[in-house]
Amino acid sequence: MRLFVSEGAPGCLPVLAAAGRARGRAELLISTVDCVVPFLTRPKVPVLQLDSGNYLFSTSAICRYFFLLSGWEQDDLTNQWLEWEATELQPALSAALYYLVVQGKKGEDVLGSVRRALTHIDHSLSRQNCPFLAGETESLADIVLWGALYPLLQDPAYLPEELSALHSWFQTLSTQEPCQRAAETVLKQQGVLALRPYLQKQPQPSPAEGRAVTNEPEEEELATLSEEEIAMAVTAWEKGLESLPPLRPQQNPVLPVTGERNVLITSALPYVNNVPHLGNIIGCVLSADVFARYSRLRQWNTLYLCGTDEYGTATETKAMEEGLTPQEICDKYHIIHADIYRWFNISFDTFGRTTTPQQTKITQDIFQRLLTRGFVLQDTVEQLRCEHCARFLADRFVEGVCPFCGYEEARGDQCDKCGKLINAVELKKPQCKVCRSCPVVQSTHHLFLDLPKLEKRLEEWLGRTLPGSDWTPNARFITRSWLRDGLKPRCITRDLKWGTPVPLEGFEDKVFYVWFDATIGYLSITANYTDQWERWWKNPEQVDLYQFMAKDNVPFHGIVFPCSALGAEDNYTLVSHLIATEYLNYEDGKFSKSRGVGVFGDMAQDTGIPADIWRFYLLYIRPEGQDSAFSWTDLLLKNNSELLNNLGNFINRAGMFVSKFFGGYVPEMVLTPDDQRLLAHVTLELQHYHQLLEKVRIRDALRSILTISRHGNQYIQVNEPWKRIKGSEADRQRAGTVTGLAVNIAALLSVMLQPYMPTVSATIQAQLQLPPPACSILLTNFLCTLPAGHQIGTVSPLFQKLENDQIESLRQRFGGGQVRKAKTSPKPTVIETVTTAGPQQIQALMDEVTKQGNIVRELKAQKADKNQVAAEVAKLLDLKKQLAVAEGKPPEASKGKKKK
Repeated sequence: MRLFVSEGAPGCLPVLAAAGRARGRAELLISTVDCVVPFLTRPKVPVLQLDSGNYLFSTSAICRYFFLLSGWEQDDLTNQWLEWEATELQPALSAALYYLVVQGKKGEDVLGSVRRALTHIDHSLSRQNCPFLAGETESLADIVLWGALYPLLQDPAYLPEELSALHSWFQTLSTQEPCQRAAETVLKQQGVLALRPYLQKQPQPSPAEGRAVTNEPEEEELATLSEEEIAMAVTAWEKGLESLPPLRPQQNPVLPVTGERNVLITSALPYVNNVPHLGNIIGCVLSADVFARYSRLRQWNTLYLCGTDEYGTATETKAMEEGLTPQEICDKYHIIHADIYRWFNISFDTFGRTTTPQQTKITQDIFQRLLTRGFVLQDTVEQLRCEHCARFLADRFVEGVCPFCGYEEARGDQCDKCGKLINAVELKKPQCKVCRSCPVVQSTHHLFLDLPKLEKRLEEWLGRTLPGSDWTPNARFITRSWLRDGLKPRCITRDLKWGTPVPLEGFEDKVFYVWFDATIGYLSITANYTDQWERWWKNPEQVDLYQFMAKDNVPFHGIVFPCSALGAEDNYTLVSHLIATEYLNYEDGKFSKSRGVGVFGDMAQDTGIPADIWRFYLLYIRPEGQDSAFSWTDLLLKNNSELLNNLGNFINRAGMFVSKFFGGYVPEMVLTPDDQRLLAHVTLELQHYHQLLEKVRIRDALRSILTISRHGNQYIQVNEPWKRIKGSEADRQRAGTVTGLAVNIAALLSVMLQPYMPTVSATIQAQLQLPPPACSILLTNFLCTLPAGHQIGTVSPLFQKLENDQIESLRQRFGGGQVRKAKTSPKPTVIETVTTAGPQQIQALMDEVTKQGNIVRELKAQKADKNQVAAEVAKLLDLKKQLAVAEGKPPEASKGKKKK
């Protein structure tokens, strides 16, 4: 046999790796020249010339031959992967490599065309919970896909960190000797640039091949199923409600239980004097609420707590502004916060505050333990003092130019642009935020936490904690960057009156700096909830602590408090999983209460949009890997497409079919092989939902709910129970099966929705009369919770359409200076362009219009029922109207054909 390969030809990578595995099975000569195959029009590689004189000249065929030599037995799953690689992966990958190597593009311009394919591989590996594509052992599919992907993924920038299963699979294969030798032969240590001569000869990929991948919904690819998976899904389904374990008994107060999983959840304590905006809400309390609700559905013993952070200069200044005492300000705004979170349906077990005797007691105890163990220093520091206000200025009440990046609105403790920590005296052109005068530098005596002395303990703790934990990548990066730069002593006192007193002679006129004692607020809030608080906070062996926050809070939860707790040597429970979001922006700018820009918590309830819609949209755009932006246009699109047309449409149809065709009773179900396959697909998606939420990938898990709903809609559409109910006995039985299975999927979705949209979840469960045990427990299998004969309640629509004029009115109302500026512009077209959506949203709408247009054309070609055609035409016109708005055109610009 003779194998013809060439440097820089990507198809040679998997062929050489497969040949390496078969080494010794047959005599093989490898030639690095192009081969002239008699019946091909031009030379090519790779080519395998067999001893018989025949030729194999496709990558997968050559690899298959080498695997067969090794004694490998073919299987259907591997064949399906090879088919997918040829039809789906290769076009996308060819585009990505062409953009990268020939056109010199980078980042998302390259990754966008292949991200969907990478995600598909990752999801498949995760669902199977196996190290390889076809099971526990390496197969032909692994080598072919590895070889195709290696030129791109060998650069870590193109191997997304969140695709952990793909990452593990790729690294496992890349370290094998045959694969390493193949990479060295083809790429010659030049990396992907070795492919340039080959790729320059290839035609430029068409836009369809290199289409950008967006967050918009698209047709889901069904995973490949084994017969065993289908059988297991059917068995679980048939067991039904009897599979559910007994409900955990309710505790009050909730305390850790030996032998159970005890989950303690905190969300960052909001400053009492600030009304939280949507970014604050998604960054901590709402994200934590989803995970707390999910934990309870899993029957984990869960305590979720939060409260208002009430000490510090911010409170003193607000009190001066409003002519109240600091305590009166705290009382007033604590109620405002509690009301906002109550409206958003945040399920705290306790919502407390930091101005309590317990806060003083616990903070002073930790301080005394640190002091006696030599972890507290005294020093004189230079501090900014405002002579006009006659006070030393807390860090956050100084603004100026960042000494590192030049950002003009840096705070006195941290720059929001570059993220670096700052001492206020380092700011250029400092200003007092209260009176805008220039402060002067004065000396004052303060206490410091000796972080350098605690650094080794912190490193050891992180070394034990981080592996296998679910710290978000930004939390890991920020924590590591602090350690990389070396820890420095951190001031823990301030010249204020409103705060926790410092119990040390000579410091009676000072209080603890809020970032020393604010994180201790979690402990004191628990102590006010139960006098057995130490069972949660001094019990690291039995308690799993999840802490939710925005990324600017990471240093205080990942460095400062752990150092304080480790230095106190009192067996404190430390964070197991630090979950940090990026920032949520508002349209094209930042939230600003003073400028009237953005939606704040106390305003959301006055918009007429229900709390669950706000929850859904904020979680849909949750800034998990990068900053994201709230968009009114996108809110309208997501409500009308994902909620109204997808989720709401499916659940309403499933329930209405039961009511209309079967008198409100779930009909008998006789499952066909296709139905059983649907059970297995829903089960896989449910298990994927669990895997994502266990990793606190909240936004991605929401997509699983919408995917199941889309499967349900397609199932109903294909089987047409509204037609079959009018047919023969067999047709009526089929209509019953489809309706029964669909309404059970709706019941499952109601439970999966509970962490995200609790009110909508409860409404669905009431309409379906879902048995109480099924409402409170979510297993990893899809069960029949509404058996034949079950009577449902009254079914009604779940969601209302958001109209363009309604949304435009809200955009104007919350646009602040942005909208006022647009109104005074001499060109009226400027006002229209404010409403323009982003290119990804517009492209997604264009795709939906094209898809709906195809549906209408097919129905007309089939001479379908006029009412059905009219309904689909109405959908098409509505989509065109949405597209016009998204493009900034008046809706009239998008009309159907005029009647003659």
